[in-house]
Amino acid sequence: MTDTAYWILRSDNRLLIVVDEGADSPFPSGRHLGALPDGALPDGALPDGALCVGDWQGASCYAADVAELPEIAGSEPIPLRAVFQLAGSEAFALAGRAVQLLDWQAQHRFCGACGTPTGMRADEHAMHCPACGLLVYPRISPAVMVLVRDGDRLLLARSPRFKPGVYSALAGFVEPGETLEQCVTREVREEVGIEVANLRYYASQPWPFPNSLMIAFFADYAGGEIVPQPGEIEAAEWFSPDALPLLPEPISISRQLIDAALAELRG
Repeated sequence: MTDTAYWILRSDNRLLIVVDEGADSPFPSGRHLGALPDGALPDGALPDGALCVGDWQGASCYAADVAELPEIAGSEPIPLRAVFQLAGSEAFALAGRAVQLLDWQAQHRFCGACGTPTGMRADEHAMHCPACGLLVYPRISPAVMVLVRDGDRLLLARSPRFKPGVYSALAGFVEPGETLEQCVTREVREEVGIEVANLRYYASQPWPFPNSLMIAFFADYAGGEIVPQPGEIEAAEWFSPDALPLLPEPISISRQLIDAALAELRG
């Protein structure tokens, strides 16, 4: 551990943010993600269950769940989504990794095969059962996202779970034995009743809500009438670039996918 270490401390689904306005701050706008000053932890001890989740600006970054966040001048507890606005995309990715690993550690304290208490391996992120030898690695759930285009029209839909008025690209989780391409075709057909063709990969994004990997595609409309899936899709419509509804936050790959299509149409 170097003289400087950064911390992501979580309590009650809130992360610690420490504001440091010094010129040497490694975060944009002078914000540290849970950076603890000397003396904040007794004798420099790590909290129980502390995990090393990566590096930031050449220093190790640790994460831990704590019963209460330490009282540090200028700090405020915030939800994970707020990290993007406060500290940028790289800090959000690091915080997201920390939250996913803390969740995984908390949910696998006992072996799923024999019930024995597990322990963290020192050489990798794996929970190990000392009785039967089972190794459990962090869970990642792949999901596809697809923006369907018909000429200059974009197919956007809204789920009942979205904020009021917000529309997004279609998405769904990959099922066992299914390819990404098969998943796209199935999800579009199930959610809005149309067919697609000419899939083009766009990008991927780790999405820690709770443990997804979003894989985004463009696709072309290939036929059918829009029929929203009851219970899953509240509304689905074709939108032109000059008459768009409310869109997802810039942090999400769904918004980046839509913005990329708009840039191509307007370019």
